Amino acid sequence: MQIIKKMPALTAPRKNSVALKAFFGVTQKWGLSREEERVLLGVPKATFYRWRQHLEGSLTPDTLERISYVLGIYKALRILIPNEKSANQWVHKPNAAALFNGSSALQKLMNGRVIDLADVRRYLDAERGW
Repeated sequence: MQIIKKMPALTAPRKNSVALKAFFGVTQKWGLSREEERVLLGVPKATFYRWRQHLEGSLTPDTLERISYVLGIYKALRILIPNEKSANQWVHKPNAAALFNGSSALQKLMNGRVIDLADVRRYLDAERGW
């Protein structure tokens, strides 16, 4: 019988650091500005720049939810659009779908609301057939 060792749970500071690294990795691939990143995270400028510089901080459940949606959007795009460059450019391109009304996904996301992140994620999941 093989014994499987259980990995220790990530501590909150480590989980937050991993989440921020993943978030900034995605936003870099998408070519977002610092202000666009800040709006997606929904935090004040001082907090944002501290997190960006140190890749650590005390993340609220709201911030973790926002990061989760961004990572889900990124994953869905990589599945739907196998070409990485095209997948990363998708957020910037105008979209005729009713959700976007000719605007880009990024324009919708710049409303700064969690519901907009959720809507884009649901749209992509529906496109994937989920």
